[in-house]
This record gives sequence, C-alpha cells and structure tokens, in this order.
Amino acid sequence: MDDLSNNRATSGRTEVISIKGLYKSFGENVVLDDFNMNIYEDENLVLMGKSGSGKSVLIKCVIGLMQPDKGKIEVLGKDITKLGQQEMDELRAEIGFLFQGSALYDSMTVRENLEFPLRRHRNKMNGNRTKDLVMEALENVGLAHTLDLMPAELSGGMQRRVALARALILKPKIIFYDEPTTGLDPITAKEIILLMLDVQKKYNTSSLIITHDVDCARVIANRIILLYEKTNYAEGTFTELSTSPDPKVKAFFK
Repeated sequence: MDDLSNNRATSGRTEVISIKGLYKSFGENVVLDDFNMNIYEDENLVLMGKSGSGKSVLIKCVIGLMQPDKGKIEVLGKDITKLGQQEMDELRAEIGFLFQGSALYDSMTVRENLEFPLRRHRNKMNGNRTKDLVMEALENVGLAHTLDLMPAELSGGMQRRVALARALILKPKIIFYDEPTTGLDPITAKEIILLMLDVQKKYNTSSLIITHDVDCARVIANRIILLYEKTNYAEGTFTELSTSPDPKVKAFFK
C-alpha cells in the first residue's frame, strides 16, 4: 500500500488516538499482535475486519476496559495505561458510543435514555439545563417529537437516531460507531450514514467506525484500516484499498 499518500493526507494534523505496538492475548490465543493505528482530528476512520478478528477487543483496550499485554495507547494526548479510575471516567466522557443494535434502555423513555449520561457527567453540562441538552440532541437527529416515547414505539432507524443523540449529548470529541447500519434497510442505512456525516461537520468530531458495510465505508471513510491476521494489514483510502491487487485486501470489498 502507498504510505506516501496517507502521510500527505495526515501531515500536520493532531492525533486524537495513537496506538503503537498493541499486543493482546488470552492464554495462547493471540488476538492483536503489533497493531498500530492513528486517528486524527475531524477524521472518519473506518475499521474493517472479519468477525472475531479482534475489533471489539481493540475498542475495549482503547477505553480502558481491558489492559493490553504490550504496547502504548494514547487518547487525547493521555496514556490510558497510566490513568486512575477517576481520570479514566473523565476521559470516557469525551468519547461517545453508538452501540450495535442501539442499546437503548427498554424501560426508559427517550428523554430518560438521553438524561442517563448527563447524570453521570454533570461536570460537562456547563450550566446548561438537562432539558435543553436533551432537546438539542434530539433536534440534531430530527426526533424532538419522540421525547416521551418508549424505544418499543420507535422504528429501528429511529432507535438508531436516538442512540446517536445519546452519544452526542455530552458533545464528545471522539465517537465510536459499532456497525451503525447493521439491521437497517438500505434507505434507512443511507439516512444514518448522511446523519453521521452531518454530525462530523457540526461537532468537528473524530470518529472510529467499525463496519462490514462496504457502501457505508465508501461514503463515510477518510481512511480505512483492515484488521487482518491480528494486525493493521492494510491502510488507505477507499479507492486505494478497493483497487488493490492483493487478494486478501480485495476480499473485503467483494
């Protein structure tokens, strides 16, 4: 892969996540081996890999839910292996999550789902009222009218939008998207992808998008990393990777 084009594209930009030499195993099962990755300000980075390739383990290492066996992880300039519990919680408040399947609380209204992260991180409210932040987040995804509905009363696409509103409510600097279009029909999936682009533009977020959806990757990715054989096997733009002669790379884009 042509690393020069990637170097030109990222030259002079600030890293928000830096992973170097990450190694993680469970007994004799090696999941990540010398994995390297950088994410830059205002960038949408897509991570693609087969099921069971280590994508979830990677995310858990980045947010401090798992300790790597070796390697260095910096998030927003902080070495997470050196942070205490309170410092780690404060750092997690700068990261929004859109979980696969939305992961809304079924017993809570839309309003209560969005209020949940605010209760945990009141220091990020900056004097704003909870109601104002909830309404702003819902308006940003076009769902202000769902305020007092239950998740079961929403379509799959609406649930995904509410989940995105919840991820945005603390105005994070980084958003992790886990299979954001899985289970959605093509039209709704396209709407979610366009909404993700709008979010990046409005909030200047950096995003890590885990997806198997080639159409999603084509539209949203500034760069793509292929997690294969436990490491960063290939990296580049959609065009660079989708036209690669390497059969292992080509297999991701069929």
